[in-house]
Amino acid sequence: MKEIELKKRFEQIAPYLDEKARRLWCANEAVCIGRGGITFVALVTGVSRTTLTEGVKEIKGEKTPVAGNVRRKGGGRKRSAEKDKHLKSDIAVLVESSTRGDPESPLKWTSKSTRKLAEELNLQTKRVSHTLVSRLLSEIGYSLQANKKTKEGGDHPDRDEQFRFINEKTKRFQFNVQPVISVDAKKKENIGNFKNNGKEYYQSGKAPQVNVYDFLDKEKGKVTPYGVYDLSKNKGWVSVGVSADTAQFAVASIRGWWLQMGKESYSNASKLYINADGGGSNGSRTRLWKMELQKLANELQMEIHVSHFPPGTSKWNKIEHRMFSFISQNWRGRPLINRATVVNLIGSTTTKTGLKITARLDETLYQKGIKVSDKELADVYLEKENFHGEWNYKILPKNVHVIS
Repeated sequence: MKEIELKKRFEQIAPYLDEKARRLWCANEAVCIGRGGITFVALVTGVSRTTLTEGVKEIKGEKTPVAGNVRRKGGGRKRSAEKDKHLKSDIAVLVESSTRGDPESPLKWTSKSTRKLAEELNLQTKRVSHTLVSRLLSEIGYSLQANKKTKEGGDHPDRDEQFRFINEKTKRFQFNVQPVISVDAKKKENIGNFKNNGKEYYQSGKAPQVNVYDFLDKEKGKVTPYGVYDLSKNKGWVSVGVSADTAQFAVASIRGWWLQMGKESYSNASKLYINADGGGSNGSRTRLWKMELQKLANELQMEIHVSHFPPGTSKWNKIEHRMFSFISQNWRGRPLINRATVVNLIGSTTTKTGLKITARLDETLYQKGIKVSDKELADVYLEKENFHGEWNYKILPKNVHVIS
């Protein structure tokens, strides 16, 4: 809390201070804090310890300030991030395979310590300290979270290895210009004049009036948005379903993405890589999911590669904090009065990084409880990876005789 308060005060006053005044202001804060003040203020403000130490001496009268001791704008030692143009991007690459994100927030956090990241960055030459890593992580959207914020249930012993597997395979596909998508179903939403969490600006006293109770409107029902997020293009597709969230619905959504968006972006693609949760309509044990993917592979004449996230790690799925979080922000405080409202709000969601989403209403009534027999499952041309084949596998189109 002290860190946030100090940072806020510094950001408010810094634009009005020259170098000397900034040094003395920060030094005064360090003196007020007492023991450890110089280190704390240096970390929060980015002002060097040497500068702060000199400023403290001036504040305490141990050193006489030199009149007019102000450098011209742009003077002084350049920051490491300014001299090393690739520093931020290299940090982002290192933490990419170990990032998580709250589905309701675009903020990310990392399971790697700043000291470990600094060690990896400094393997060949000294580039960065762990304190600078901490500051740069904050600048690119990462934060340090308490254990209670990041605990997601029991950890599988091969959890981290699976994350590395997915990350490395994703990079190979992207290098070869093959599509990589993250898929998932967003939570079901009641359609009608119901309260939607969050706040939106309205004229005083003119906020929408909504129902006191969230009893389902049987005529309007519910909708299930199923999303497909293209990791390379930063584009998304959402099928807004009006019936059950089934494997048929999930694969139909992927088919819709390919025909409307993917096919144009990856005209020479021969493979598709899908990252999905371990449960639900696209679960690793769902037979219908595999059978429907076989149909899709046959239609597209493409190999379909799939990797599932280990149990209890759904928040690591990229679609959660790269697409769904922004959709939730875009419709916060707005009643989802009809299906058209849902489709329009999803389709109008954008971000500073250029996210674009196409949304379509899927009024197909998908049947629940479809059983897939052992014989039908055996007809799926499924080839398992050596590492956790239940999580990692590929499905081949049936007229392809040479397995790559």
